[in-house]
Amino acid sequence: MKNQILIFFAIICFLSCKKQEEWLDKKSNKADVVPVTLKDFQALMDNTDVITEGHPSIGMTGSDNGYVTDAVYQTLTGVSDKAAYIWASDIYEGSTQLSTTTDWVYPYQVVEYCNVALDGLSKIEQTAANKSEWENIKGSALFYRSMAFYELAQIYAKPYDRNSAASDLGIPIRLESDINVRSVRTTIQQTYEQILNDLQSAYEMLPITPLYKTRPGKPAVNALLSKVYLNMGDYQNALVYADKTLIQVSALLNFNSVSPTPAYPFPTYQVGNPEIILHSGMVGYGSQNINNQLVEESLYNLYSLNDLRRSLFFRINANGTKSFRGRYVGSPGHFGGIATNQIYLIKAEAQARTGKIPESMSTLNSLLATRFTTGTYVPYSASNETDALNIILRERNKELPFTGNIRWEDLRRLNKDPRFAKTLNRTVNGKVYTLPPNDPRYVLPIIPLEISLYGLEQNIR
Repeated sequence: MKNQILIFFAIICFLSCKKQEEWLDKKSNKADVVPVTLKDFQALMDNTDVITEGHPSIGMTGSDNGYVTDAVYQTLTGVSDKAAYIWASDIYEGSTQLSTTTDWVYPYQVVEYCNVALDGLSKIEQTAANKSEWENIKGSALFYRSMAFYELAQIYAKPYDRNSAASDLGIPIRLESDINVRSVRTTIQQTYEQILNDLQSAYEMLPITPLYKTRPGKPAVNALLSKVYLNMGDYQNALVYADKTLIQVSALLNFNSVSPTPAYPFPTYQVGNPEIILHSGMVGYGSQNINNQLVEESLYNLYSLNDLRRSLFFRINANGTKSFRGRYVGSPGHFGGIATNQIYLIKAEAQARTGKIPESMSTLNSLLATRFTTGTYVPYSASNETDALNIILRERNKELPFTGNIRWEDLRRLNKDPRFAKTLNRTVNGKVYTLPPNDPRYVLPIIPLEISLYGLEQNIR
């Protein structure tokens, strides 16, 4: 499908040109390849190189489940990769090169593609004949844009706090493809309202079952809504949308059916894994390469011998260290998409936080029964909210240790609760680096190019 796109990929948005003038010059020479038809706009949404394979991953670099040796650290070539690994204040080291800022640039490329499609659709009349295609394109654009905004907010804005969201700085919300519209930072409340509004609108236009797992459908919308509400601390709505998702798609992969023999045991997202709701890949950093990234022993030791994730998720190296291989993409890349296992965990946590303790354990046990050798799983039970949450959050980390930026997002939101706050420590070349709970470094700095072009207020580090 990528080969169908004969369009202007000078439209890498206002972020992809070092100067606005460069973009304008390029656009003026590309009039014959600007998308104008529904087929063109569907091709935009199906460009997997841009839309689905460049999701942010720098949160994984700064999280606590993995590490690299001192020798590997010295070989890392990415400026932001090395700096984010030790939670440095300036992760760009003064560089204005876009290659050091992919976690900002790639999502905003997605936003620009979506805005181009949405602007183009406004010029095409919806008819009975094109209604399905027209709505699928618009719903997809709204979904992908909201997902990009959500992922950016988890890196470049503070965690959502209802008491300060109306004044805390969010991210630039770009709703037009015109690069002459100046970028400004919204509040966190406005950021999340836009995300939720886009998703609610997208739901009405998308099918329950999309043609490809790289396209969103109604279950993907409900799933992302449940995730957004979880991170907002709105557990009632997180539960509502988790339930809606699981009514539409609830299949789990029985890990007893997965062979541990292949280097990457899990089926690809195209076939064989019923858990995948929406596939997406992630930006690759050297510190996350399977040959570089090692697994903390404290994480590995959480898995019992009968827990099939122990053998399917991890590779034991010759020197006894462990590497993570349990990637849902069936290849070395990390999975950054949405799957039903995530939704079971959201539902269980939301149930526990809304006083439904037995129900939360039942939901969790439904998931975990598929993760253990047949006949060996002993169901969990809990007597109160704290006990239930301790179990659920531990199992959440065991189930999703290197899935997208989920661990980073969890550290950010859980740090606000003293019961689950955690201080991170990392030693590199004999020097100890520390990231306390709620530290300003949980919010990454906006890229220098954006600051210089638009005068955006920088995050405090």
